[in-house]
Amino acid sequence: MEFRQLGKSGLKVPVLSFGTGTFGGGTEFFKAWGASDVAEATRLVDVCLEAGVNLFDTADIYSNGLSETILGKAVAGRREKVLISTKASFRMGDGPNDLGSSRHHLIQACEASLRRLGTDYIDIYHLHGFDALTPVEEVLSTLDNFIQSGKVRYIACSNFSGWHLMKSLDAADRYGWARYCGHQVYYSLINREYEWELLPLGLDQGVGALVWSPLGWGRLTGKIRRGQPLPSESRLHKTAEQGPPVENEHLFKIVDALDGVAKETGKSVPQVALNWLLRKPTVSTVIIGARNEQQLRQNLDAVGWNLTAEQMDKLDRASDVTPIYPYWHQRQFVERNPWAAAPKAPV
Repeated sequence: MEFRQLGKSGLKVPVLSFGTGTFGGGTEFFKAWGASDVAEATRLVDVCLEAGVNLFDTADIYSNGLSETILGKAVAGRREKVLISTKASFRMGDGPNDLGSSRHHLIQACEASLRRLGTDYIDIYHLHGFDALTPVEEVLSTLDNFIQSGKVRYIACSNFSGWHLMKSLDAADRYGWARYCGHQVYYSLINREYEWELLPLGLDQGVGALVWSPLGWGRLTGKIRRGQPLPSESRLHKTAEQGPPVENEHLFKIVDALDGVAKETGKSVPQVALNWLLRKPTVSTVIIGARNEQQLRQNLDAVGWNLTAEQMDKLDRASDVTPIYPYWHQRQFVERNPWAAAPKAPV
């Protein structure tokens, strides 16, 4: 397993990490993703560690805390061998302060996550979303206190806009607080908006990407094709409306290109889609999920080989779209603004 630094931090993370949204199935939404109990979760953790994957991602909101609880039990007795990433900010109760990134809520949320996980520290603590009602100084000072107390080792954010992230990094630099070293982002062949602003920002500021839903909300499994109904077990039956919108023809054009590259490489469509992401700048780790051991082992085979430059270009061209303003305009000035063009994989 290849390891990369998480942004400009000293922390090394595996290029594939395991997302535990499939643990628990405690709500109808998450049941559509999976419902692994402690025994199955423990087996999946075993498989990950055997393959060199030691980073496990969860969140307090996943099945209302059940994912954290199951993950904690699955890694019990081997906590020092794993890295745990969890998140807070989304609503976890009915009260007016049971959400957001206020000092009040973050302290409450962090303590609750530590209890559920059965640990005394969190390796990477994310804000799950941007709280526009809480001053960034309050947020960053609270997170810095977590690090100083030893309860958190690194901080990251998720689903921020470019200005959200830059404003936060500026506040951290101004006051000497810990910076976000990672940004958990949605990025896939069918939705490449991350490249328009957040990728150049990550390069400029040393913020590594932790990619969630790398198979495009379950659309790049290889089972969804032109003229065919959704597979009976697809989570899209219940979760499509909560995910990013995708035009069918755009999806089918990409799947056609993936099929071609898959035949050339002897790999599956999901493996090719994951490998494409691993060749992109700023990507520190790609978070894979799995309902069962078979799916997990298939996803793990996305590493240990690389797409060629020609294959990357084929997938880039098939998935490219005209960006919104001002990004389409910036593409006319790539001589002095090179990342305004669609980013290329390193040669």
